[in-house]
Amino acid sequence: MPSITETTIIPSPAAKVWPLLRDPALVASCIPGADLAPDQGDGVWRGSIKVKFGPTVTAFRGEATLAFDDAARTCIIEGRGIDGRGASRALVNGTIRIAGTETTELTVDGSFSVSGPLETFANAGGVHVARALLAEFSNNIAKKVGAAPVAAPAQEAAPSQPSAPPPAPPPATMIGGFGLLWRAFLSWLKGK
Repeated sequence: MPSITETTIIPSPAAKVWPLLRDPALVASCIPGADLAPDQGDGVWRGSIKVKFGPTVTAFRGEATLAFDDAARTCIIEGRGIDGRGASRALVNGTIRIAGTETTELTVDGSFSVSGPLETFANAGGVHVARALLAEFSNNIAKKVGAAPVAAPAQEAAPSQPSAPPPAPPPATMIGGFGLLWRAFLSWLKGK
């Protein structure tokens, strides 16, 4: 079962980053190729993720449960998925932690397993692909933090006006074959 421990730095205070990480729809919008179904209200988040390798796109659909600890600023994730053809299955377990004051240190500790036709690829290069996706995720979260509106003080809000629900965040651009392979290659070089 391959495992990954990766830390990235987001150039924003943890107090601004944590509320964004508590929003599964926003988090999904920062993961290249991810699409999250609306919350069904049962605590299970369903969606899919696509990764493009040249002319081939591999898509997994699945579900995840999230357990947040606001005091420790951690989230425990347990997920499972199946590829679009039904031939490969994936299991993922992980913990996301953030720390810091002026900048945020985002740490991911996790493991995954893939069975079926994609198992060999996942065992050989899955960690590098995961690192590439994490790097892109961190970049996208940093952009969201920079674009997040500053909340107005409570006394300035007009209580008689109904508030409209915020628009759904646009999805992150899927990493294509070359971009993903390049990031995976750089990850492999760092590991040597």
